[in-house]
Amino acid sequence: MAIPTEGEIIQIHSYKHNGRIHRVWQETTVLKGTKNIVIAANERTLVTESDGRTWVTREPSICYFHAEHWFNIICMLREDGVYYYINMSSPFLYNKQRLKYIDYDLDVKVFPDMTYTILDEDEYEQHKKEMNYPNEIDIILNNNLEKLLSWIKQRRGPFAPDFIEAWTSRYHFHKQLNE
Repeated sequence: MAIPTEGEIIQIHSYKHNGRIHRVWQETTVLKGTKNIVIAANERTLVTESDGRTWVTREPSICYFHAEHWFNIICMLREDGVYYYINMSSPFLYNKQRLKYIDYDLDVKVFPDMTYTILDEDEYEQHKKEMNYPNEIDIILNNNLEKLLSWIKQRRGPFAPDFIEAWTSRYHFHKQLNE
C-alpha cells in the first residue's frame, strides 16, 4: 500500500458496505502519513454526497485515520472548543491520492467537556439488515466502540490535550507554504 506524504493534498472517499460511494471530501492536507496512521486537515473543503448534493465544511478539522482501528476521528475546531465526530468505519486504505474507508453508520459525537453521544444506532440496524453485515462486523465494531470510549475517558490519541495544538500548528505551517 502506498503511503501519503506530508503536505500532499488528497481526497477522502467514504463508501458503504455494499461498495457504493457515500461521501467525498475534495481537498485534505496530509500532516503525517505512515502505513498505520494518517493525520490530515481541511477547512472549507467541498464535500460531495452520494446523491450529488454538495456542501462546504465550516470550520478547520484535524482528521485521524488508523489502519488497524475500526473508527476515524474528525476534530472540529470551533470557537467554543474542539468537537469530535467519530465514524465507526473500516480501517483506511490509501492509493492514488485517495484515502478510502467503509462507513458503518454508527457515529459518536464528543463535546469539548469530553461528554459524548452515540448516534445513528437505528441507521446501523437498518443497513445491517439491508446490506447483510456479517456477524463478525458487529463484533469488531462493538469491540472498537469500547476501545474508542476508553480513549475518550482516558484522553488518549486525538483526545489528548496536546494533540490538537500540535497538529493545528502543523496545519497552519502547511497553509502558509501554500499561500
